[in-house]
Amino acid sequence: MSDDDFARRAEAVRARYASTLGGVPGGVQDRLRLAREFDRLPTEEALAALRHIVLTENPLGARVQQLVHFGQLLSLGREHPARIHARGALHAGATVPDLIGVAETALITSGVPAYALGAEIIADLGRAGDGAGSGSGAGR
Repeated sequence: MSDDDFARRAEAVRARYASTLGGVPGGVQDRLRLAREFDRLPTEEALAALRHIVLTENPLGARVQQLVHFGQLLSLGREHPARIHARGALHAGATVPDLIGVAETALITSGVPAYALGAEIIADLGRAGDGAGSGSGAGR
């Protein structure tokens, strides 16, 4: 595959992530570097296509999808991806009270560690200026 063809196709993968998350996670960038090095771009394209179908052709809609991801990841104790999906939820129109509600639900389903992780992520978003300090969602 030519460098130009790879660059065009990789940019299409990045665009799919940016449209749902508001940015491209570092892990995606790392996987694209590996895909380039080992000629595995079709795997990343297939993954991005599946994510796109599941997230955009789902009756829950983008906002609820991101909130569900956030809650599931809190329950699993997966801090880094939970942070990505909290930002993604704000990007999709969720509000800070929505994120707090998800963290409180995680308290019931998964205990204090999940709730504490959610509260930490929400507080960090406020410090970073991602819309968590104002009570309204980013991207509105």
